[in-house]
Amino acid sequence: MSFLGRSLAGQFVTRMDVALEARYSSAEGDRGCQDLHPVITVDGLVKHFRVHRREAGMRAGLRGLVHREYALVRAVDGISFRVAAGEVVGFLGPNGAGKTTTLKCLAGLLYPDAGALDVAGFRPFERDQDFLGTITFVMGQRNQLYWDLPAMETFHANREIYRIPRSDFEATLDVVVNLLEIGPYLDRPVRNLSLGERMRCELAAGLLHRPRVLFLDEPTLGLDVTAQAAVRRFISHYSHDYSATVLLTSHYMADITALAQRVLVIDHGVLRHDGDLAALVAQRAPIRQITVTLTGDVDDRALARFGNVVNRSKLSAVIEVPRDSISAVASQMLTALPVSDVSIADPPIEEVIDRLFTERDG
Repeated sequence: MSFLGRSLAGQFVTRMDVALEARYSSAEGDRGCQDLHPVITVDGLVKHFRVHRREAGMRAGLRGLVHREYALVRAVDGISFRVAAGEVVGFLGPNGAGKTTTLKCLAGLLYPDAGALDVAGFRPFERDQDFLGTITFVMGQRNQLYWDLPAMETFHANREIYRIPRSDFEATLDVVVNLLEIGPYLDRPVRNLSLGERMRCELAAGLLHRPRVLFLDEPTLGLDVTAQAAVRRFISHYSHDYSATVLLTSHYMADITALAQRVLVIDHGVLRHDGDLAALVAQRAPIRQITVTLTGDVDDRALARFGNVVNRSKLSAVIEVPRDSISAVASQMLTALPVSDVSIADPPIEEVIDRLFTERDG
């Protein structure tokens, strides 16, 4: 390394030492101040991409050498929202809606074309060292662990990078190892771990410096049911114990319903909903579902009198009923039908979100 390179590296480490020492010594005071203001503020965020387009074939390829055609992709098109300290917010949308682009802008990986961003008092695109020590960004489809080494090697490397005091590192490590149940995997090369084991280690590596703001992009992608549940439990515990602010994207609605009361719904770069998850269900699903278990056979026409029969077997049925008449209809069914059991629920959240996007396409 050149003298200039060594000098710059030394300055970087010195700045990191000072920044993180101040952050650890004043963490409680900072948390009290943040309670008064939003931790994440997004005002009119715009991020467009210019993408090269060409038809298949050699002729089109040769033509593209002298005349390239481009299309403008409006990944994020003027969205605004705020997230308070300690809040867990679900970020929903179809593939290509702009979720990951938004998170990358908030994490400082992309420079916005327009709009104002503030995360914990920092402008993300400046990549300030204090800012980098305040956040973490975990992506379900990206690796930060050293592939040929045990996960513990990455943990120790991160301790040096973030200059985490050894006592803090060991205390946090004990917590994440126990909550994520990764103790048996820490001495194995990462390449020998299953997807679920590796993803839990990825999450642990991203949280050893105790970030106050978590950007989680599909952290349960591809995991089995057991691993998904373990990751959800850990996120819930971490958010509660450290008053962490979490912005979470996922295509598994179980993640959203288990962790977030508030959701942001984005589609084609435009924010279509910002509010309570229950309010979204009530707004987009003006019906509820009554599931009845019968003691005897009942004619289909008799069931259809009470609402839209969406599922039927010999001794059970699922009937959709307008939300405002659910109590009256349930009472009538108990009187008129041989019912042994009845339950009332909202439609699956997947159906609600699908209905939201279907209405847009229509």
